[in-house]
Amino acid sequence: MAGLTFRSAPQFFFTSESVTEGHPDKVADQISDAIVDAHMAQDPRAKVACETVTKGGMVLVFGETRSKAYVDYDSLTRDVIRGIGYTDPRYGFDDGTSSVVVSLVPQSPDYLGKIDRAIDYSADDLSYGDADPIGAGDQGIMTGFAVDETPELMPLPISLAHRLTRRLAHVRKAGILPYLRPDGKSQVTVEYQRGRPVRVDTIVLLAHHDEDAAEDDIRDDLTRAVIAEAIPADLLDAHTRIYINPTGRFVAGGPLVDTGLTGRKIQVDTYGGFARNGGGAFSGKDATKVDRSGTYAARHVAKNVVAAGLATAFELQISYAVAMAQPLSISFETFGTNTVPEDRIGKAIREVFDLRPGIIIRDLDLRGCAYLPVAAYGHFGRPDLDLPWERTTHVAALRAAAGLS
Repeated sequence: MAGLTFRSAPQFFFTSESVTEGHPDKVADQISDAIVDAHMAQDPRAKVACETVTKGGMVLVFGETRSKAYVDYDSLTRDVIRGIGYTDPRYGFDDGTSSVVVSLVPQSPDYLGKIDRAIDYSADDLSYGDADPIGAGDQGIMTGFAVDETPELMPLPISLAHRLTRRLAHVRKAGILPYLRPDGKSQVTVEYQRGRPVRVDTIVLLAHHDEDAAEDDIRDDLTRAVIAEAIPADLLDAHTRIYINPTGRFVAGGPLVDTGLTGRKIQVDTYGGFARNGGGAFSGKDATKVDRSGTYAARHVAKNVVAAGLATAFELQISYAVAMAQPLSISFETFGTNTVPEDRIGKAIREVFDLRPGIIIRDLDLRGCAYLPVAAYGHFGRPDLDLPWERTTHVAALRAAAGLS
């Protein structure tokens, strides 16, 4: 938000971070979302609320489910850990020797009673057509955002930070830099002038590595094979500061040294701090939880508004109450970048989008998509994935509703 607040300032700097799939918090997110996916694959109407903790050689999986599926949680958890790259006992956390403790229990009697019936059979079901009449699984505030700084309509700092961590994971998994281990972080500071990004001011890159890797080799290799490949050359200059493993060594990493917890990297998951955040995490939740479905819908609306040329920066807030289908409030901010009057934008959104959870789940196919792929490297602005909420399918309808050709 700071970047947009000062869009008219002659100069400001904005920083976002990303973490690799081997970061402890992201290990937890991926395990939780793999469990959601496994339930949904067998029972699309499953209800799942799953939290994971990782520390040392242990994984704790807690939560509630209502599902017809059978899931081997131990094997699934080890599959995720193996896929990330924690396969060596020397890491202090691996797929073979780590302990997995699971406590996923049936949902509470209160939830299975009146609340559950309201979630499945909302009072205004007659207007749903062939969509399930679903009320919100809980109260909450959801935020969606888009800005025209990148082709994927994401803020440039978080986009670049994700490029770095994805590239870091690629060179490890492809054997280009075989001494790398799964944990890692990036941080990118972008200089803005008059509200537009002009250059990268600072890059911080932390890479988990084998004990016998030399510091000079790591710096040279990561500069050449990661930074030069991930950051466009025209954004770098002689004044760009680059810090690689500033402490000198990053041998001990991952859950061995830091506790991981589902839902603790929501700025990494969303817009890198460039927009407000509703506060609810996504991973480990099925789509009846509006923390997930409502936030995906808010991003879908925001991206289509910007793609339609109604504004160059757009932030949408939606609020829900438990068991109620209709949002309690819908508000938005264009930060003075709107190209048509804001009342026409609001009218167009109301005409084009239905933001009841049942409609969102149907239209964005939230019972048919997999969530594990977005549990690392961001839920939005993913050019490597064809995500339903990232599609700009409503541009023509929005332009027509706003009175544009």
